[in-house]
Amino acid sequence: MRHLLKFIFLAATLAAFMVEARNPLLTPDRTPIRPQVGDADRHQPNRLYLERADSLMVTPWERDVQILLGNVVFRKEDMFMYCDSARFYTSPELPADSMEAFGNIRMEQGDTLFLYGDYMEYSGSQELVTVYGEGRDVRLINRDVTLTAPILHYSQLMQLGYYLNGGKLTDPQNELTSLEGEYAPPTKEANFYNHVRLTGRTNAGDTVRIFTDTLLYNTDTRIADLPVFARIIGKDGDIDSRLGVYDSNLDLATLLNRSLVHTKRGNTLTGDSLIYDRSAGFGEAFGNMVLTDSARQMTLEGDYGFYNELTDSAFCTGHARALEYSKPDTFYIHGDTLRTFVDPDSVRLMVANPNVRFWRVDLQGLCDSLTYVDTDTTVRMDYDPVVWNENYQVFGNRIILFMNDSTVERAWLPDFGFLADEIEHGYYNQLSGKEMIAYFADGELSRLDVNGSVQAIMLPQEDDSTYNKIANIESSFMISEFEGRDIKRVKLWDETSGTVTPLYLAKRSLFLLPKFKWLESERPTGPEDIFPR
Repeated sequence: MRHLLKFIFLAATLAAFMVEARNPLLTPDRTPIRPQVGDADRHQPNRLYLERADSLMVTPWERDVQILLGNVVFRKEDMFMYCDSARFYTSPELPADSMEAFGNIRMEQGDTLFLYGDYMEYSGSQELVTVYGEGRDVRLINRDVTLTAPILHYSQLMQLGYYLNGGKLTDPQNELTSLEGEYAPPTKEANFYNHVRLTGRTNAGDTVRIFTDTLLYNTDTRIADLPVFARIIGKDGDIDSRLGVYDSNLDLATLLNRSLVHTKRGNTLTGDSLIYDRSAGFGEAFGNMVLTDSARQMTLEGDYGFYNELTDSAFCTGHARALEYSKPDTFYIHGDTLRTFVDPDSVRLMVANPNVRFWRVDLQGLCDSLTYVDTDTTVRMDYDPVVWNENYQVFGNRIILFMNDSTVERAWLPDFGFLADEIEHGYYNQLSGKEMIAYFADGELSRLDVNGSVQAIMLPQEDDSTYNKIANIESSFMISEFEGRDIKRVKLWDETSGTVTPLYLAKRSLFLLPKFKWLESERPTGPEDIFPR
């Protein structure tokens, strides 16, 4: 199209000479005029001045249009416009101080702003330049920033370059493409719309790509505002931003509206707001933080938390909760703080403390410090630990739970253990000793080994399901086997002593062992009951 306009322009000029040649009376002198440049103030606003041209002509049918040929230069305040030829409109009935320019278009403003193309239209009333390329892109260059497009518009009034049909902006670090875009050289602000793509290199050498429909960018700070959904993709993981800011210098994303980070390990991190350093692999989440480790089938939740991908560690606090769902029944754990990390022996641990409470269908408990060992699926409980299974309550100084498949396999209390089972309100089977090992089958207590200083209180059930006597026993060792809630058999050895007393003759001192305590009111009743009351 631009070739056609240029051809028409040259043809019209040639036709003017031919008409004059056939009818000399139309113009007595066919010699083109060499323009004389006046000395008017070139800084008058909204005025376009012709600085020079090799020749000037006026055709008989367009006497209000000056045709300029050869080394044409215009000036608009501090902006200079260069071209091979031009049409300059001078009539009040035509666009004031407007022109068309052809061939080797070049605009310069100082030593910082340059615009190159093949055909230009300039509207003086709008102070708007539109530049076209003939088979190549128009270029607007501002220091180390280049804006290119098949058609570029430049508003001198707003000092804004923009395109409406596809274009690209490049700086030393990033390249941005879109269907519509604009760039303001004075402020270094650029806005892009529709099918926006940013491609850049981070300081760590990673290639980052951003896909969105709206992106606001500053070529000085190289910070991108992401006001709508955007996908940030790189070798260190991807980010789904619902609202955020990305600093391409620091490779740092500040994200809002529950944006989502996908790490290269396959984990995801989200929160009401996020700060994620992609190069360092470090993310912080504020408000309703959720970290999901799909490989280990574990999720951390809290009001605040962070995740360090390089050390494969995480922390959360404030309404903190861990969900371990590798087995059919999910294991819910709360502690004021939750941490996951890999120890020097490459064993992955999760530590909860203080005020720990947990719940699973077959197992509930509380303590002040809990360590979950991922490799062998053990749970170590310290500082006043208590565990419930069915109707049994177990407490001691330390409890170590060994998990298997979907249930607990055994519980080990290495330096003191106490087991209690409520028969009915105020009546309890009880057992204590220096060391206790409880074995479980299908989620129920099946066997109990007690080693050292055994003390027991038992209320045996009669054939008619009533209780009418109480047994008080002391021994060195005991093995008890269970069937349902009933004791199937008991083995005692070494220095065993005891008494059996009818209930109606038993004193209250016979009903409770010295360290007895019943903590059923503290027992978590479901996943939401693990938080402190």
